Amino acid sequence: MLQGRTIGFIGAGNMAEALIRGLLEAKLVTADQVIASDIIEAKRQQIHLRYGIQTVTEGRDVGMKASILVLAVKPQDMEAALKGIAASVDQAKTIISVAAGITITFIAERLPAKTRIIRVMPNTPALVLAGAAGIAKGEHATAEDLQIAEAIFAAVGKAVVVEEKHLDAVTGLSGSGPAYVFLFVEALADAGVQMGLARDVARLLAAQTVLGAAKMVLESGRHPAELKDMVASPGGTTIAGLYALERGGLRGTLIEAVEAATIRSRELGRR
Repeated sequence: MLQGRTIGFIGAGNMAEALIRGLLEAKLVTADQVIASDIIEAKRQQIHLRYGIQTVTEGRDVGMKASILVLAVKPQDMEAALKGIAASVDQAKTIISVAAGITITFIAERLPAKTRIIRVMPNTPALVLAGAAGIAKGEHATAEDLQIAEAIFAAVGKAVVVEEKHLDAVTGLSGSGPAYVFLFVEALADAGVQMGLARDVARLLAAQTVLGAAKMVLESGRHPAELKDMVASPGGTTIAGLYALERGGLRGTLIEAVEAATIRSRELGRR
């Protein structure tokens, strides 16, 4: 579905680069199908040299050449970005936004009527092609637009389709979730150090343990509780550790963290 289509990125920051890398490595597009704009010259040069794509200074130049436009600017820069591409947008183009807190309505009000808009909430592990993204379809977007967005974000990880009203929860869970996991890995590593392991050894073991456990959830199809029970033998070391986690309220604290981040995302979206 991307054959013969030009994909344009408004903004060439980390998320745009992750998507460009993923699309090229998956051979969904070739370098001559990709164009990106950025106001920072060093960033344009870097991404051109690294991936061989065309880069330009102004978003309007991307808007004129691309049939799929990915809005990868910071939320505070979205107003100016939309103003720059508005004249080149028509009903034949697919608009995909990855800006946190920017609603489909906000975008639609600043572009021509019946613009086909998809809103996506990705996360930072997309930078290592292991991201998780929630995708929501705008009123005028087509089934093909949705398939295009799914293909793009599947190139950098996993993607699920949700209603836009659920994107704040996606933000609270997978958008902010990597920070929770980084904290968990750090704490596991610190515990290993406390028990006598070298810092680099503890960090490697902690990170690989989280990676392996996540892979088991994704690939086994089993409920996490079932996988947990497989590790926790009666009277053993794991059940002693799990008891300590339950006493410390880990489960409830994580639920509260996702809830707090979701509420904050809703607040930012109302600004």
